[in-house]
Amino acid sequence: MATYTLPELPYDYAALEPVINPQIIELHHDKHHAAYVKGANDTLEQLAEARDKEQWGSLNGLEKNLAFHLSGHILHSIYWHNMTGDGGGEPLAADGVGDLADAITESFGSFAGFKAQLTKAAATTQGSGWGVLAYEPVSGRLIVEQIYDHQGNVGQGSTPILVFDAWEHAFYLQYKNQKVDFIEAMWAVVNWQDVAKRYAAAKERAYNLLLVP
Repeated sequence: MATYTLPELPYDYAALEPVINPQIIELHHDKHHAAYVKGANDTLEQLAEARDKEQWGSLNGLEKNLAFHLSGHILHSIYWHNMTGDGGGEPLAADGVGDLADAITESFGSFAGFKAQLTKAAATTQGSGWGVLAYEPVSGRLIVEQIYDHQGNVGQGSTPILVFDAWEHAFYLQYKNQKVDFIEAMWAVVNWQDVAKRYAAAKERAYNLLLVP
């Protein structure tokens, strides 16, 4: 049985219109995300075969493939739930996400400052990658990460709680080469309830991730 499986979307293909059209959602989830799931499972099988035969010549490439496909699977699994057709705006205490709102202000000075930094990080990622809001357990603060591909340039131990996909397959059919326009539009579908739950869960687990007891 496969170790990793493609999760179902939490909404139908048209749920995020007009920010993301149904064709992109279908292609992105059913083809691209599915390919990362298959890639991770295939690589695990290849690593098992290498162990059984004690043939380590391909180890470096296999480990890189596993990191790439597994990170792609994880980030996309978060991405789908980070969005909702009823989202957008700013996280507010009145909406039950006050802890997240306070953490953003404490870590970035203001919501506007945070929004500007994450927008710029996602929009200026060279080649393919992501802009990510993550909980960093050593400092106990939120940070923005600019991830290359799916796994490069990441602080070890940080937990992604809001991810903006800046790969071309996430927007090109609708936004062409205007990545900045896509990232700006993404703010209208952010699911702050989901982000707040991920923030709370990351804080709860942080004690198990600290470098010292």
